[in-house]
Amino acid sequence: MQQESLVEYGFNRVIITVTAIMCALLEIIDTTIVNVALNEMKGNLGATLNDVSWVITAYAIANVIIVPLTSWLSQQFGRRNYFAASIIIFTVASFLCGNATSIWELVFFRFIQGLGGGALLVTSQTIITEVYPPEKRSMAQALYGMGVIVGPTLGPPLGGYIVDNFSWPYIFYINIPIGIIATFLTLQYVKSPNYGGKRSASEVDWLGIFFLILAVGSLQYVLEKGQEHDWFSDTSIIVFAIVAVLGVYFFIWRELVAEQPVVDLRVLKNKNLAIGTVLSFILGFGLYGSTFVIPLFTQNSLGWTALKAGMLLVPSSLATGLMMPFVGRMLQKGVSQKYLIAIGFSIFFGYSLWAYTIITPFTGESDFFFILMVRGIGLGLLFVPVTTLALSTLKGKDIGQGAAFTGMVRQLGGSFGIALISTFISRQSVQHRADLINHLSPYDLDVQQRLTAMKANFLAHGSTLDQATQQANKMLDVLATRQAMLLTYMDVFIYIGVFFLLCVPFVLMLKPVKSKVDVSQAAH
Repeated sequence: MQQESLVEYGFNRVIITVTAIMCALLEIIDTTIVNVALNEMKGNLGATLNDVSWVITAYAIANVIIVPLTSWLSQQFGRRNYFAASIIIFTVASFLCGNATSIWELVFFRFIQGLGGGALLVTSQTIITEVYPPEKRSMAQALYGMGVIVGPTLGPPLGGYIVDNFSWPYIFYINIPIGIIATFLTLQYVKSPNYGGKRSASEVDWLGIFFLILAVGSLQYVLEKGQEHDWFSDTSIIVFAIVAVLGVYFFIWRELVAEQPVVDLRVLKNKNLAIGTVLSFILGFGLYGSTFVIPLFTQNSLGWTALKAGMLLVPSSLATGLMMPFVGRMLQKGVSQKYLIAIGFSIFFGYSLWAYTIITPFTGESDFFFILMVRGIGLGLLFVPVTTLALSTLKGKDIGQGAAFTGMVRQLGGSFGIALISTFISRQSVQHRADLINHLSPYDLDVQQRLTAMKANFLAHGSTLDQATQQANKMLDVLATRQAMLLTYMDVFIYIGVFFLLCVPFVLMLKPVKSKVDVSQAAH
């Protein structure tokens, strides 16, 4: 069979595996590596903070547009050619990003880089599974999962190191030698399956592609920029939200009536895929949301540097990576995906509850170490089982379409997670601060004692009575604001944990899988 002809052994398989993981890592690291360089870019390119945030937004929008189109593009041009072209686009765009002389030039090249990068992430999964024989494909998924899970947390510390020791263009330049090597190895070793011919230009679902770009591009814009513009109080957010809703509606209509849809939505009639797609969304929410909130808390509330905050997540990611082969082995031995997912969600709840209990103004690295290891184990139990469960009852070409959905919604889940968490933090902290201020009555004995002690301290350092009074009141306000933020982060952790715990009974309701999925057909 054609699929079996793609299986490789020995040196060739090792080379292809390393190439695919390397490309997936390149793409994922580039989603987060720029976060710590935004300030330097802002100063160097003379941009505002709103302008420079487009460096992240443009890449994310391009990513989420290209992911669902990747299966179709692979069929049109051949997987090896498309994969190699994507690496070249990503590499050339990286060089152009590093050489950008204005903020909007950089944003444009980041969009192009995102178009190449989205294909790297999803096509590499298909390549890495196809070169393994059926009995080892769960392990192949585990190897790929290591890159997907570890990547987001490697970006900030790597970016911090480069910015501290070199300059921001080098966060893009480091992609160039890796991209050149990966292109050569792809053309030399990767094979393309026989898709049975490509469609002519007149047969292509151009209208479907247009509606897809309109829908996911607008939705991603709303998620990335909503909190920054105070959501629906801003005209641009309202306009793009309306465009996103109309785009989704017309995209669904088009794909259901088209003879050869670019994305076959009928495959979502499969119960396990529909639920697996939802679980992929939740996984993206948990992975990117927790990766987002921990550095935010440590930098904003504890005053850590970006590099220190980024390094905190590395051991957790390594724990996830070490879990992957173990999970892959359990799946090979026939352990049900739904039980592993349920355990993973339960562990993630335990991590969130633990984080809720340790948050204080004095929380240190040692306090975070073990709870983040628990997070790593929980995520390790989720990634591979969620992916394989979603595809477990599909057959033939439907698996490719199903895999495209799981890849796209995982990305969207991360965007939703970050948007919701950032909005929640912004609004809940205001609420907590108002509640605390209401309880700080000047007639309260404890408040009077605290103010008297602070005034005495300022007087002892040379302030006048009026100055000491103002400084004490200001200090009390600062303490209330800081306490409000701590309470808000506690809320974030407990709500995320409860959200994951509520998913457990739904996972256990899934019907058992009678046969193992051939993941090699998961042509993203």
